[in-house]
Amino acid sequence: MEETLREGPQTVTRRGEPAVVVVAIETGERLSGARPSLKDYLQESGVDELDLSRANEERLPVELP
Repeated sequence: MEETLREGPQTVTRRGEPAVVVVAIETGERLSGARPSLKDYLQESGVDELDLSRANEERLPVELP
């Protein structure tokens, strides 16, 4: 484990054949696609400084094909 943290991923063998790779938790989370929820992401990004209120102006008609 210490070697993994110092040097990166380590291959573990079973009967002389590669079986698994040990990686640091940060690497594993990145590779597995673990991401914060949208709510957490927006709270951490400073989005509360944006004005997301809707204008009360009349909307223009839009023609859809």
